[in-house]
Amino acid sequence: MSTSLHDRLLAAQDGDADLKLLQDAIAIDSVTGNETAFATFLEDRMTDLGLHTGSGEFLPGRLNVWGETCEPSATGDRLLIVGHTDTVHVRGWEETWKGAPQESPFGGALIDGEIWGRGACDLKGGICAALGGLRLLQKAGLRLSGGLSFAFIGDEESGEPGTGVSAGAHDLVKRVEAGTIAKPDFAVYVEPTKLDVYTAQIGFFIADISVTGKSAYFGTPELGTDALKATHAVLERIWAHEADLANGPSHDLVGTSSILVTHISGGGYIAVPGECKLSLIRKLRPGESLDEAVTAFEAAVRSAPVAGGISIAIDYPAGRDHRYGGSPVEIDREAPAALLLSNCVSEATAGTQVSGGTLGGAPYWSEMPFLVNKIGCPAVYCAPGDIGVAHTFEERIGTEGYLAAVRAFALFMARYCGLEEKAE
Repeated sequence: MSTSLHDRLLAAQDGDADLKLLQDAIAIDSVTGNETAFATFLEDRMTDLGLHTGSGEFLPGRLNVWGETCEPSATGDRLLIVGHTDTVHVRGWEETWKGAPQESPFGGALIDGEIWGRGACDLKGGICAALGGLRLLQKAGLRLSGGLSFAFIGDEESGEPGTGVSAGAHDLVKRVEAGTIAKPDFAVYVEPTKLDVYTAQIGFFIADISVTGKSAYFGTPELGTDALKATHAVLERIWAHEADLANGPSHDLVGTSSILVTHISGGGYIAVPGECKLSLIRKLRPGESLDEAVTAFEAAVRSAPVAGGISIAIDYPAGRDHRYGGSPVEIDREAPAALLLSNCVSEATAGTQVSGGTLGGAPYWSEMPFLVNKIGCPAVYCAPGDIGVAHTFEERIGTEGYLAAVRAFALFMARYCGLEEKAE
């Protein structure tokens, strides 16, 4: 049955239509804060597929959209496909590719078997592959017997002032808890994984540290308190703490915990530096507590031997599902739905130049914790595309992997939700 079902889907697939769907999606500017036009586009596509759709503002003027194959009161296991509608900025893209086919970040240029553009892999490729999967089932004359939902949410990406705090995910959780959106039994978040299936992900917090002393003229340094010298001591303790983490426990899917100092600024004009600022990001393994990680980090910082008169302030600007940052998360890698998805991807990519279906862990943070921890829904990441080119001027997605993903999602929907018509 499984082989014949894939063959039936392969025969029914309209690759040109699948690619056009993605190129139409890329053509819409949806940089964080400007997601609504793309959200409306997706709501229209879900309506075309016969879904019951809905939308609502998660912040003024910014929409989440969702769609369901049947009413929320329907019984049976329900699958939820989730993806974020926003992308990172495109500043510098056109200058980088001036005169080249991919000059426009919204052009969706097809070059040597790859579609270029902002959001191509992160993550409009995943969204369109999932919608294309449902369309493929319908084109093959197949109808799902169980419940399938889509939720497309904004504000996942960081980088734009006043945005990027997962406001869309917070809103999704509230709507599920209120019953506006049916509670799923399993979810796939379509962050790029090269079509592997990620059952775990890292957590993180960002810390902004301000070290304040007292400035003084260079000729009379004894009248000042050197903030740069104090920062040096703080950094030594931070890097010692990082070494302890690197030599500590390792997770087999995402590795060890770590700290990366990402920015330092400070100094004085021919004077004792009165202030220095630094920023860092702390990676957490699944199983680590954000609260405990912050407590240990702050103890390391405040153990630094600094001069009297130095003050140290620490701010955590990137709260997501947790006030300090984003939680790590992991589900049972032997979860039947995760293994089923892995098998579907392996089948859809067999005989192609792409691979997928390997169980792994995400070396990034996205919004899976909202699903697993907030509404108690086991979830994985799975989608075409390489996270290594996300957020860069090289963002693109291979067409063969994308088209295989359409079939993989169709197979998974059919097997997880069941079919009203049995494939011969």
